[in-house]
Amino acid sequence: MTYISDGDTFHLITASGEKHKIRVEGIDCPETSQAFGLEAKEFVMKEIKGHEITVRTSTTDRYGRLIARVLYQNKDLSQELIKNGLAWHYKFFSKDSTLANLEIMEREKKAGLLQSKNPIAPWEYGKYSTQ
Repeated sequence: MTYISDGDTFHLITASGEKHKIRVEGIDCPETSQAFGLEAKEFVMKEIKGHEITVRTSTTDRYGRLIARVLYQNKDLSQELIKNGLAWHYKFFSKDSTLANLEIMEREKKAGLLQSKNPIAPWEYGKYSTQ
């Protein structure tokens, strides 16, 4: 059972009833109020809701969320979000060269959120929305 908060965060209830808040590792999706934010959330819902997923936890963030790679149907959710133009590689927290290279390829294709001349990354969005 899962509840999707947004493109990079969801709540997971395991088969044994444990509840976890998961932050998808290595990426950052647009906020739901940004362009492609709702599309990212819907993509994650379509991809993982009701499917068996594997969560490989690496650490916990300052909000108590488990930072994890999410694997399903031989796919990596971080990679799939970038491939579909719905996330940035979150370079500040991740040195994953695969994610970095996927973002470069998607920038060249101008996929999804990268089709704008000056897309605003979520980590910058909060700075502008409060001014």
